[in-house]
Amino acid sequence: MSNDHKLFLEQYPFLTIIKYGKDAEYVCVVQNQDLDVTTVYDFGSLRTVEQRLEFLRLADAWYWESNRQIPINIFLRGEWNQFRFCAKTFITKEVEILAGNTLKLEDLSNKRTKRRTITLLK
Repeated sequence: MSNDHKLFLEQYPFLTIIKYGKDAEYVCVVQNQDLDVTTVYDFGSLRTVEQRLEFLRLADAWYWESNRQIPINIFLRGEWNQFRFCAKTFITKEVEILAGNTLKLEDLSNKRTKRRTITLLK
């Protein structure tokens, strides 16, 4: 990861930088990534400075107030609906995560098992 990406992610840890195909790079918040598709909210699609500031404010709230296993659109519900227009869906095989984190709903379905120890007494 380049130094520019490191500095960027220190300031905005909730954003992800992805490369799609050969040339297209996106700065985004990942909604979900599974074996077939990756859905993101593209920061570059925002039209005004006010939208960008609100996007960053809400994404920051999601990152620090959630457990980061719930997609941003579910965690923020109605507040996030204003950004539905910047949602993009890509084929996962062609997506390369350059920097940042991803969210996979399939990780939620994995059950956590507790270890039990049994001791036998005579």
